[in-house]
Amino acid sequence: MFEVYDVALIALIVGLVEILKTAGLPKRWLPVASVIFGLAGGIFYVSPGDLKSGIIIGLILGLSASGLYSGSKNIVVRKK
Repeated sequence: MFEVYDVALIALIVGLVEILKTAGLPKRWLPVASVIFGLAGGIFYVSPGDLKSGIIIGLILGLSASGLYSGSKNIVVRKK
């Protein structure tokens, strides 16, 4: 199950997303990448034996790393 030191995965996800950002990935896709990294960490590292828990924990990690509010506003394109 999720341990206290697994919260360090959030910092790792932020770092990986920053690498993608400097590589030229558009801003609107960065929150999606964060959730994908979070899901991978949750499923394969935190809870490899339990898919449901891995998905929930992965979503928590990814959304925490992207910032739930600030990440979602980059995805939505507003027309004036």
